[in-house]
Amino acid sequence: MRSAHLERAHELAPAAIVYRVQRYDFDPALTDGVELAQAGTLAAARLAMRSRITRVEVDEPLYLASLPRTAAVLAVLGMKRLGGAPRAEIATYAIEDLDPFAARPPRVRSRVRRSIERVLAGYIWHRLDTVVYGTTEADALYSSTFRHIPRRQLTVEALPSPCACLDPEADVETAGAAGTDDTAGAGSPVERDPDGVLFLGSFSPRKGFADVLEAWPAIQSRHPGARLTLVGSGELLPQAEAAAAADPSIRLIVDPPRSVVHDELRRAHVLVLPSRRVGTWREQVGLPIVEGLAHGCEIVTTSETGIAEWLIDAGHVVLPAQVLSAGLADGVVDALVNPRTSDDILADLPGVDGRIAAGRALFREPGARP
Repeated sequence: MRSAHLERAHELAPAAIVYRVQRYDFDPALTDGVELAQAGTLAAARLAMRSRITRVEVDEPLYLASLPRTAAVLAVLGMKRLGGAPRAEIATYAIEDLDPFAARPPRVRSRVRRSIERVLAGYIWHRLDTVVYGTTEADALYSSTFRHIPRRQLTVEALPSPCACLDPEADVETAGAAGTDDTAGAGSPVERDPDGVLFLGSFSPRKGFADVLEAWPAIQSRHPGARLTLVGSGELLPQAEAAAAADPSIRLIVDPPRSVVHDELRRAHVLVLPSRRVGTWREQVGLPIVEGLAHGCEIVTTSETGIAEWLIDAGHVVLPAQVLSAGLADGVVDALVNPRTSDDILADLPGVDGRIAAGRALFREPGARP
């Protein structure tokens, strides 16, 4: 469960959210008015048995970590239906873009587990009534992985709408729904820094964090006055602390509240997230990319994101997946000198956040796509 999930929940029809774990950016201040339950496989199955469920959104079938819990819940719902309960409508939002079954695990135990996961994924897929894809790559992956076609499927690109915190007249309630947790985030004045570069999220190899630190001296030499802000936490936090201590152009903010995150997004000119493939993990969309777009930032990322083609068409910097630090420096400098304004970037975005639109489309809520 992440803060962004809580923010979006305020804009969707009321529903109980059952989650496994809290992510690093979970902000308890955003839980007001949202019905939450933390549950593993058995607890989730018990909840399904006790609750009167008419419709349920489950994790996508290729999200392997959730397979046992999702399969258990669907099995319980199936048994309840045999006992006379009404059939629950089942839907999912899918953004996975890397086939987890493509590679053969080296160990026998891993191969057995992967075979079980394949069976569970197929079971969940066949139980789905509706699939909403967040990217065309996800659509292509699922179409090639499973033969069965759900009764209803559509694609709603995972693009944000402009954040409500950019509206200087936004009231606290409106800004809160968009992700601010106090009046400071509700359109508080923050001056855009034309030389500001922001890394937001997990300080980890797969997010390209070390690549950003390695490229920074070259960026500084080519664009004097550039300033790097690191916001987040993660396994490479010691490197972030060392870099900030050694270089006055680098500022570090560890696990701040959401209001501070929104401030930094409004301040930054460029958001950089050079994700790289690690093992069976690939960037699906990249929440920092989505949030950067929603705040009018230039984006510098790699072709690993599922919205790479849209970013290229919209004039952002998309680098090859295995970009070296020199190439990353080129990309960041190009973005820093781009003359367009944040308003130009925001003008390319849809009027309704893509995940909100997808959430409404899952069960044909008012205003949803057909």
